[in-house]
Amino acid sequence: MAFITSLIAVVMAFFIFFVRMKASEKPTNAKKIILPPLFMSTGALMFIDPVFRVTRGELIEAVILGLFFSLFLIKTSKFEIRGNDIYLKRSKSFIWILLGLIVIRLGLKTYLGRTIDYRQLSGMFYLLAFSMIVPWRIAMYVSYRKLAAQLKPPVLT
Repeated sequence: MAFITSLIAVVMAFFIFFVRMKASEKPTNAKKIILPPLFMSTGALMFIDPVFRVTRGELIEAVILGLFFSLFLIKTSKFEIRGNDIYLKRSKSFIWILLGLIVIRLGLKTYLGRTIDYRQLSGMFYLLAFSMIVPWRIAMYVSYRKLAAQLKPPVLT
């Protein structure tokens, strides 16, 4: 089971990388920035089942680690104006950060999997990922809005 879930995580990381590279070829908008965390939030339904619930300490650890990892994603996510549109800039370090995060995730999973039930560990990694994506997307949205304000012509009164 651990191998399968680890393999899925690696495949998802590469999927994210290719989606990100494609995204930089098309203009972005607020909806493209805001929707992924909203869609991901449905995963919280796993906590309805008690086997996925985590302790308060595990929750705090996962959220703090997610917030820490989000800093790297925030640092590598920049926008630029091309013509009358806003594009996500390609970052050469993004792939390395993504690979680093997946290696850290696999290492943590292997280490923590010895002492924490895999279902609770799934809950922890969901919380870590969600705590990483939400601040990242909020920062992206704020950055996007600043550039979008530059694109709008001034209103003469």
